[in-house]
Amino acid sequence: MSSYIILIFLIAIFLSGIRIVFEYKRALKFRFGSYIKVLNPGFRWIIPFVETTQFVDMRVITINITTQEIMTQDNVPCKINGVLFYKIINATQSILEVENYDFAISQLAQASLRDVCGKVELDTILSKREEIGNNIREIVDAETKDWGITILDVKIKDIELPENMKRSMANQAEAERSRRARIILADAEKQAAHALLEAGELIDKSPSSIKLRLYQTLADIAAEKNSTIVFPFPEEVLYQKEKSDKRNNKGTKKRKSKK
Repeated sequence: MSSYIILIFLIAIFLSGIRIVFEYKRALKFRFGSYIKVLNPGFRWIIPFVETTQFVDMRVITINITTQEIMTQDNVPCKINGVLFYKIINATQSILEVENYDFAISQLAQASLRDVCGKVELDTILSKREEIGNNIREIVDAETKDWGITILDVKIKDIELPENMKRSMANQAEAERSRRARIILADAEKQAAHALLEAGELIDKSPSSIKLRLYQTLADIAAEKNSTIVFPFPEEVLYQKEKSDKRNNKGTKKRKSKK
């Protein structure tokens, strides 16, 4: 009977020492509190009550940068939050060099966000989010390098502005759109004036074009089928004017040739 108890006790001790390390994790083994080595993925066994393990996730980890109240360089109060991506590249350092790396990175990211955004104007924050995120990443990465952690990326998510600032920016945007509309309208009027000038010059060179334009206008009016057209002068006046212009041009050419 005692042998069965001893066997069960030994089996229980063996089972209690089993550790399964997943592929995306590493396990640090400690013996009486002293670091021994890193256990790679797979089936592992430690001595119960003598050795302990601490697991470290080696995947990309995401943490939120909580909303920070910031005063920009141009004295505009705003609230900004973001997200940070990091990865552990040295499991041993991440456990031995810092007590709680997740909390430490979060605090560093918040302080860096306030520092970077407080040194630039609001327009820079709104238009250069990527650049600001890179600056924060560089600052935090420099601090966490000794912890065996690398910062992959930092993204600015939301920028909350005061209501009066939102109204001012909306008025500014509306004024800018109005200015562009007036410029476009002025350019259109300028192009139309040039086109009318060219058309007038062509008509002056060929009076018969007036007749063609008249026929086109009559065709447009006749499409309605409910209008009466009254001419203030006979149509032959146009021909007479054109013929007189031609005779005057010929006479001028003859006088020039005689001279």
